[in-house]
Amino acid sequence: MGLFEDMMINAKNAASAVGEKAGQFMDISKLRFNAADLNNEINKRFEALGRVTYDSQKTGSSSNELVREGIDAIDELYEQLDAVNEQLSEKRNHVTCSKCGQENSSSSVYCSKCGQKLYPETAESTTAQEPAEPTAEKTNNPEEKEDTNEKTQN
Repeated sequence: MGLFEDMMINAKNAASAVGEKAGQFMDISKLRFNAADLNNEINKRFEALGRVTYDSQKTGSSSNELVREGIDAIDELYEQLDAVNEQLSEKRNHVTCSKCGQENSSSSVYCSKCGQKLYPETAESTTAQEPAEPTAEKTNNPEEKEDTNEKTQN
């Protein structure tokens, strides 16, 4: 019965792994569709904004309020799109470069497009990498420097 139990355990583990991957794939697909919908809505808003601007120029009327509303709506949609793209990058285990916007693998240290460092250094990591300075006082007096050089040579 040991072999049968091992097969059942392996089959359950495989099924749960496949289910987990399928769930991740579905989440990524939903986010992609959401991003596409937001892009379509942004394009529609740009088109409407262009019509308002065209009509106001053609008729000579002022439509500054309508233009401002259109711009604000587009900006809000761009913020939503940025949030969706950030979630999508997290699901894919990608990191977006702060300089050029390129998506990189989360294991990358530098951007593959522009070479920018992807993870900023923290204060702790910079102190750990710097070599320790000698504890002896540094002096500008050449005679004292010669004395220390003679001691190290002897």
